[in-house]
Amino acid sequence: MVYLIFLLAAVVVVFAAVYLNRFGDVISKKSTLSGAMVGTFLIAGATSLPELTTSLTAVVIDNPDIAVGNMLGSNVFNLLILASVDIIYRNRRLFQRVSHQENIPSAVVGLVFLGILIGAMLLPSTINVLGVGIEMLLIVGLYFVVVKFLSIGEEEEDEEEVITKDYTLRTAVIGFIISALVVFISGSALSVSGDQLAQMTGMNSSFVGSFLIAASTSLPELVTVLAAFKLANYNMAIGSILGSNLFNVQLLVLTDLLYREGPILAAVGTSHMYIALLGVLMTLVIIYLLKRPQTNLSQWRYAAPSLVITVLYFVVTIALF
Repeated sequence: MVYLIFLLAAVVVVFAAVYLNRFGDVISKKSTLSGAMVGTFLIAGATSLPELTTSLTAVVIDNPDIAVGNMLGSNVFNLLILASVDIIYRNRRLFQRVSHQENIPSAVVGLVFLGILIGAMLLPSTINVLGVGIEMLLIVGLYFVVVKFLSIGEEEEDEEEVITKDYTLRTAVIGFIISALVVFISGSALSVSGDQLAQMTGMNSSFVGSFLIAASTSLPELVTVLAAFKLANYNMAIGSILGSNLFNVQLLVLTDLLYREGPILAAVGTSHMYIALLGVLMTLVIIYLLKRPQTNLSQWRYAAPSLVITVLYFVVTIALF
């Protein structure tokens, strides 16, 4: 029964999150109250709401491993999505058709965030301010500094034009609220059933959060990337993933704020450090792909770095399982 609830919750999260993103996009375009920054924040929040509700529920049921694993696991799964799509559509040469100047800064900042988290997990103790690790405050500060220079999601102006014509602003607002409630309920069910699944099967909670739940909550990003490919908007495909990863780390900060037993990174297993290290390695390969000069490589030689990312992901998954 727990397996069935977990699978149903995962399916509902995916479909609800897709509609959440769609209605959020309509609101950002048709509302006169929101500028570009508000619209971007709304879309980013809509896309990341499954991760947020799942992690917050994990905090409520006192399972910080699922809370942290879900966030870090979602980030590495997002990079796996990019690599997999790049391999499948290797003839399009994704990383040779995007603006390097627009995407490399996002990847570098994501790398810095992961470095800060790894450093905090390596230290035997961490300074905390009102129960929140100082590393989280540092991440928030850096995020606000770099947000002025990073434009996340600005290229989403045209891809949903047909969809926005199908909904009025009032319909979109109602649809957004309903979708958010569905995501909240199904995301909570995903966390609770995942926690029970870990207890029943003996699987590590870190593994459940980092891979099973993280993959489920990241499937909406897969839909977004495939939609971007359909529209040949390759900058949106990469930018949405890198931007989502930055936003997910901010949600981890919120999770730490609501976890009142002390800094949340001090309460989780060491396996999360390996997930973060995996994220570092995968991000480094992404940066290499973005900086690699355009050359006339064969399709499989071009796709080799993406194959490396994919292999790394599954090797670590098997090792932690």
